[in-house]
Amino acid sequence: MAETSRHMPTRTAAAKPTARRTVETVSRTVTADPDIRRWHCRSMTDDEARDWITAWPHRWQAETPAGWAVTDTTGVLGQISLRRIDLAEAEAEVSYWVLPTARGRRIAARALTALTGWSFAEAGLHRVWLRHSTANPASCRVARRAGLAVEGTNRGAARHADGWHDMHLHARLRTDT
Repeated sequence: MAETSRHMPTRTAAAKPTARRTVETVSRTVTADPDIRRWHCRSMTDDEARDWITAWPHRWQAETPAGWAVTDTTGVLGQISLRRIDLAEAEAEVSYWVLPTARGRRIAARALTALTGWSFAEAGLHRVWLRHSTANPASCRVARRAGLAVEGTNRGAARHADGWHDMHLHARLRTDT
């Protein structure tokens, strides 16, 4: 993975390494947006956001989880990451979020489609998967639009601020059409 491009362009947005403006956007959004706090169970200060984002290129070079800012000409629209990368099994989990102003424009689905395609073609992965709370139908729509089929439900698999949630499991294989 360390030799492949760190940029993943789509027709309307690009996922790329981040800049200082991104740090401010991420910390402000993660802290202020109730949906991101609810589904990702976190908030962060500017310093925590800076540390998190600064680690993205280093994680990439170490072939560990890697994240990208999703941007267009107006600036940052969201974030997408490969998490829990297992190169021996050629699979990785995906996580993503988009700013409230970018929702409803299929930005997350396009970024996820680009990332899965890139993961198969450039990173050599066989399987890309994600989990989301069954109480989060928007993430279900994103996964389906990006071609990640529902594989099942993991009962009581993730703790959120309001308790344990069942999680839908979605995946796409390199061999899926």
